[in-house]
Amino acid sequence: MIDLKNLNIILTGGTGVIGNAIIDKLISAGAHVIATGTNEEKLKVIQDKYKELDVMKFNLSDHRGIDKFVEDCSKNFSNKIDVLINNAGITQDNLSLRMKEDEWKNVIDINLTSTFLITKSVLKKMLKLKNGKIINVTSVVGHTGNIGQANYAASKAGIVAMSKSLALEYGKKNITVNCVSPGFIVSNMTAKISDEHTELMKSRISLNKFGNPEDVANSIAFLSSNLSDYITGETIHVNGGMYFS
Repeated sequence: MIDLKNLNIILTGGTGVIGNAIIDKLISAGAHVIATGTNEEKLKVIQDKYKELDVMKFNLSDHRGIDKFVEDCSKNFSNKIDVLINNAGITQDNLSLRMKEDEWKNVIDINLTSTFLITKSVLKKMLKLKNGKIINVTSVVGHTGNIGQANYAASKAGIVAMSKSLALEYGKKNITVNCVSPGFIVSNMTAKISDEHTELMKSRISLNKFGNPEDVANSIAFLSSNLSDYITGETIHVNGGMYFS
């Protein structure tokens, strides 16, 4: 049983399927969690489900507001942030020759730049305590590429490289930085895939099945805990053998 009692955790992107699974796992393990999202209705749903959970509506595209958001979270946590989980992200898919500049910029700004800026802000808090864990949710396509997702793949690959750099910079301050890279996970998105294409995708996965959101949440809970204290700069691939690093 992973023990996260008394840990203060910020989770971005808390309203999606994977975000919900992460919240469930963290709270079950005893963590204090602040979850963010942009959809008030979805935030209310998770707030009602988990009375111990704090939610804050925040759009990560508001780069100028990130420092204030982190400060508000820190005050809520009595100035002690133990873990930051960067799970928020968007897609705007298109073939590269048809991809508009805005489609490129929007995905890079939210997935990569916002992740860097919130991490930078939280790092300032962690450095004062000389302790902390940063966990970035990436994607298998950041390692393999994918048709129609040049922007998304670039943003996720950038997060991996950024995480390694941060791990090198702040390891001596007892701050670890790692990634969790999901493959095909059961969600509303995969439910829309045709049966024929689903079987094709499964045939490319060693375990011959899609993963569950809980599979991702389990890895994140592990990296949040003291069981991962000697792991940094790494990526845990949760893809059933679709890709081997």
